[in-house]
Amino acid sequence: MGNALTFLYGKCCKPTPTNESLGPHGVSPATVGVSALAHDLFNFDITSQVPGGLGRYVESSKKAQAKWFKKILEAWKQAKPPPQTAEEASRLVIEILKRNQKADVEGLLSFYGLPLPDSLVELSTEAHVSLPEGVLYEFQTLPVDPKAVADGDTITVYVSSSDPAVSSSVPREVNVAATERLKAREKKDYTKADGLHQKIIDSGYRVLKIQNEEVLARKFRIRLRGIDAPEGQMPFGKEAQEELVKIVQWKSLKVLVYGEDQYGRCVGDLYCNGIFVQEAMLKKGLAWHYIACDKRMVLAKWEKEARQKRIGLWASSNPEKPWDWRKNRRV
Repeated sequence: MGNALTFLYGKCCKPTPTNESLGPHGVSPATVGVSALAHDLFNFDITSQVPGGLGRYVESSKKAQAKWFKKILEAWKQAKPPPQTAEEASRLVIEILKRNQKADVEGLLSFYGLPLPDSLVELSTEAHVSLPEGVLYEFQTLPVDPKAVADGDTITVYVSSSDPAVSSSVPREVNVAATERLKAREKKDYTKADGLHQKIIDSGYRVLKIQNEEVLARKFRIRLRGIDAPEGQMPFGKEAQEELVKIVQWKSLKVLVYGEDQYGRCVGDLYCNGIFVQEAMLKKGLAWHYIACDKRMVLAKWEKEARQKRIGLWASSNPEKPWDWRKNRRV
């Protein structure tokens, strides 16, 4: 059983208080969704039994239900990282069961309170093989800490010093400090080790613990190219930040860097598991196409789709643009 599945199992198997009503499949309403599905997959892996209440939501036989759960369990274990949000869990179930025309996908999703197919925003997957025109370089980030998401269009990431985009430019003094820090920790001289690590941090790097291994990594601030999300104090500013967190948290990203802005941030395109992050933000109505800095018409198309559906900030007939909001406050 994968660690993520085991973790979620533990999260959703805590005893339910007697004054809290149970959901349709025997867990509290607070755990309906990803944790509940993980709980039932964990149980199925041990007992080969599907949840008893599922029959009230689907008309298929227990044998058919067991086939669904077997396929979902296999996909869940192979997913890297496994689903962490309701939307990710719903997409996995839909992808796995869409080939089975008899599978009651909507009934299964309803049982867990997961988003139905019609409510999910359709996102395209990465198709280009060579680097698009204008890209200076690309890199793969280490898993992103959700606290590093400043708002809906700015994020701080770390890239391993072994990445080709970074390896040749690591200052000698940073490599020396990293080596000396390791020696100091082996001698349990933590005061010296901490001082050396601060020297590394001051140089724009950090030693991170990734899967029980220490990795020297360079810090990058990324400004998502071509979109402008509401500022934190604006309507939907918090929602935009939370959506970006949901997309990138604890995942490695592919970043295509086009340049640098006046604040020293890399301006780039972000891809998460093949999904174009800017596309997701635009289609969910949580960002504007920043046409002053990016003329790509496909960005305008995605914004228009969200406007027509009145999704997110477009529920308002005339939402204030973030560049106007910033200009007014500077004045």
